[in-house]
Amino acid sequence: MSSFPLRVLTGAMCAAAVEVVAMTTALALYPFGMGADDEAAGVRTVEPPDDGTPRVRTLREPTADDIPVVLVHGMSSNRAIFHILRRDLRRAGFPQVTVPNYSWLTTDVRSAARMLAAEVERLCERGGHERVHVIGHSLGGLIARYYVQRLGGDARVHTLVTLGTPHHGTLVAMLPLPHPVMRQLRPGSDLLTELAEPAPGCATRFVALHSDLDELVIPTGNARLAHPDLCTSNIPVRAVGHVSLPLHRRVVSEVCRVLHDAHRPETTAAA
Repeated sequence: MSSFPLRVLTGAMCAAAVEVVAMTTALALYPFGMGADDEAAGVRTVEPPDDGTPRVRTLREPTADDIPVVLVHGMSSNRAIFHILRRDLRRAGFPQVTVPNYSWLTTDVRSAARMLAAEVERLCERGGHERVHVIGHSLGGLIARYYVQRLGGDARVHTLVTLGTPHHGTLVAMLPLPHPVMRQLRPGSDLLTELAEPAPGCATRFVALHSDLDELVIPTGNARLAHPDLCTSNIPVRAVGHVSLPLHRRVVSEVCRVLHDAHRPETTAAA
């Protein structure tokens, strides 16, 4: 066997091992993410396996006018999946991080997007903010995207970052799975067709992180976002499984960098 296939196989096996650890961690933390606030509920930070990536460093000192960050979890998950990302965002200079829960019984992306819209409005009214950043994992990214594109959320959302979101559907949703929302994740569904419609003047910046080893978005390229009316950036991530994405230190560092860059003067002026 040549060295190249061996390296690929070794990398895939390591990623699979990390994904198993991530699934175990997410399952163990799930009960702690069911309360009103994860910190109040006593969620402890469980470190993922060290893959040699440097820990995230503080990029700037927090300021009073920081844009709040809203994290939106995926299907069959809750706010506990973001325990590492939330902590590192705060360390990176984003002290206002909100992690709302929506019911895993949600059967429609559109209704979940309306709940997200109400949550963002409450956050902005309570803190006097005009804009927020949103990070969505898996289905959470699709919920946030529908809010931005179809419910006027671009007036509130400065930057939307998606992690392993099936923007163009996934073949996994073709399986006879019991959850009704799976129909909306099938390629060519009415929901995805609606999201492909023109979105002129959408002011939100979209950043889609997609992994070459995402076992739930098939083909993996469907986690890329392509739309002629949207300002999009697609960032490839190597050897990271679907559940691992919001827990993996390399991905977390990249998300912190993306939001930090959104505050650069040239980026703000362009937006």
